[in-house]
Amino acid sequence: MLVALPEMSDLWRSTTNWCPTEEQRSRFQRFYELVLTGNQQQNLTRIVEPVDFWEKHLWDSLRGVFPKVTEANLSAIDIGTGAGFPGIPMAITRPDWKITLLDSTRKKVNFLQDSTKALKLSNVRSVVDRVEQIGQASGHRAFYDLATIRAVAAASVCAEYALPLLKIGGLAVLYRGQWTEEEAIALDQTVEKLGGVVEECDRFETPLSHGVRHCLYLRKTAPTPAEFPRAIGIPTQDPL
Repeated sequence: MLVALPEMSDLWRSTTNWCPTEEQRSRFQRFYELVLTGNQQQNLTRIVEPVDFWEKHLWDSLRGVFPKVTEANLSAIDIGTGAGFPGIPMAITRPDWKITLLDSTRKKVNFLQDSTKALKLSNVRSVVDRVEQIGQASGHRAFYDLATIRAVAAASVCAEYALPLLKIGGLAVLYRGQWTEEEAIALDQTVEKLGGVVEECDRFETPLSHGVRHCLYLRKTAPTPAEFPRAIGIPTQDPL
């Protein structure tokens, strides 16, 4: 039995100053169905009820970039994308952006490749690799305008993953739940070592369940020192 996602047009407009077209809404629905099917083979997400999926995956993904990031023709990377959040919702809504979906799990990347093909998304490539490795690789290091990283690791670790991948002037978006002043002070120091600044910390609530969210926006202002990111596993074992 087909379960339809809610439209939520008014909530889209009031919270992001944007609303999906019919074609985008249709692709959201198709992606939802692909995730539900994929969940039968592997653990992609525990969030499967249509209203929850809308709020905690689609809305949450796009609230991090809309209306903060408005530039056209960006090159973006979604680090540790998992089932494709926020990368695939971004690709659906911004066909002018070129988006790389990065995950270290081959099964998840296979799912992403199949899904982007089914969704006819020509602006997406899926890569199976470790972020510590591609952060040192030509074609990825200092290549992207935008990096997103959602529910992957501690904020200082996320900063070490994301900032080496950005061009100078590029923006990293770190999706967080709760956030404290102590964490903010520590992150400022880490980001400075990596050639960036914390441009903004945006606190907001989800529109239906009223959960607290934070998005941290890190701007790349100088080249990242060559030793970052450190070797596989080191950033999580010994955060900056």
